[in-house]
Amino acid sequence: MAGVSPSAKTFTPKQGQYLAFIHLYKKLHRRPPAEADMQEYFRVSPPSVHQMLRSLERTGLIKRLPRTARSIELLVDPKILPELI
Repeated sequence: MAGVSPSAKTFTPKQGQYLAFIHLYKKLHRRPPAEADMQEYFRVSPPSVHQMLRSLERTGLIKRLPRTARSIELLVDPKILPELI
């Protein structure tokens, strides 16, 4: 099992939904979503979205540039993402 790829990283069902949203949003709008876009879609508070993004970043599922809006980059293979509900 040497050399585990980023695609092999696991995520919770909730994290999977956020990752799927980020992927689909970027595909449709040609730019990553803002935190406000995720807040509106998932109907959650701004701190909830921010915490989720920090969690996804900490676990190596996304990468963001500090102090740069719409800078989310997926680090997982889109083929393993769940269907967005």
